[in-house]
Amino acid sequence: MGTELDTNQVSEAQLSSLIRQYMRKQGYRFSEDGLVLPSEEKKALRRVHALAVQTAIAKAEPALRSYEPQLLRYIANGDEVVPPLIQPKLLLVQPDTEYARLFRYASLHWSIPVSNGYGRRLRFLIFDESNGKLIGLLGLADPVFSLRARDAWVGWSFEQRKARLAHVMDAYVLGAVPPYSRLLMGKFIAMVATSFEIAEAFRNRYAGQRTVLNQRVLSGDLAMVTTMSALGRSSLYNRVKFGNRPLLIRVGFTVGWGTFHFANGLYEQLLAFAQQHCEGTAKAEGWGGGKFRNRHEVVRKCLKQLGLPEHWLRHQVRREIFVAPLARNTCEFLRGETEQLDYWCGTMAEYFAFFRERWLLPRAARDESYKQFHREEWRLWQK
Repeated sequence: MGTELDTNQVSEAQLSSLIRQYMRKQGYRFSEDGLVLPSEEKKALRRVHALAVQTAIAKAEPALRSYEPQLLRYIANGDEVVPPLIQPKLLLVQPDTEYARLFRYASLHWSIPVSNGYGRRLRFLIFDESNGKLIGLLGLADPVFSLRARDAWVGWSFEQRKARLAHVMDAYVLGAVPPYSRLLMGKFIAMVATSFEIAEAFRNRYAGQRTVLNQRVLSGDLAMVTTMSALGRSSLYNRVKFGNRPLLIRVGFTVGWGTFHFANGLYEQLLAFAQQHCEGTAKAEGWGGGKFRNRHEVVRKCLKQLGLPEHWLRHQVRREIFVAPLARNTCEFLRGETEQLDYWCGTMAEYFAFFRERWLLPRAARDESYKQFHREEWRLWQK
């Protein structure tokens, strides 16, 4: 994982050297224009994420390792899955429960590091009632304020976005676990994100609450869900439809800025350094009372203090952006042109009935590789 430094006594030269070391481990080269990836193939992109994923697993080990045997029991062996009998059930995860541990444990197996999300947060597990096993997970959190492709699609102004962004949530984690993932059920989880049940869960949680920063009272209307591919162009989210209606619409790509490539055991050292040597800009209580507004500010100010290019925040990993409008008039609502959403989102049962005939049963008939999966393949830590 690299040499860790005592941040109370670390020199700027040592920290600069460590940053370069971590960038090289992830496969980056350095040029005058910034960090360079040798390839945009998914193998190279997974290498960039590998250190951060390994770090997340190592951090979770003290809390989760002793629970792994019982958590693995929620994962099906291939021979425990009978495709015609699959019956999905949605469960809202409550904090400090076994299901919360299961959500965290399952997300550690993603190919990219999964954050906890920002601000408001809703977490769901989708189970198969036919055998009690986990099909997949869905996590929703506050979206970023500015996202060029999304904002262009909605067509809203800065003030409209400021007033209406509370009606949008971002699916920061979305997907199926094996063996269900081998039956294309990640597409079904994407459908679930746009369902009536998710809109209702959002309303039940947030209707009548005030936003922290601007004290607006929330109506509880969820107008849109956004999500991004893990690695470049997505095959999972592509052509996700209900009948002839696309549920997820691709609107563009991120430009590759962020901090995940510093979240590999390095960020904590940058934060400690920033606390000692950099001035933060977080003023409002709504930011949690911290000195810095967010991780991006910590890394940017550290790079500047160390004399390293701030454009090293551009990690070069582009992610495809999708929007999922839940109503016929989502854009008009988000622009403030109407106060009433004309919902068209279907129920989970309706979506699954369509998914079952369109994707699930044909896939099970032509590819039986799901039967070979054993839950022990998912074990993170040795017995």
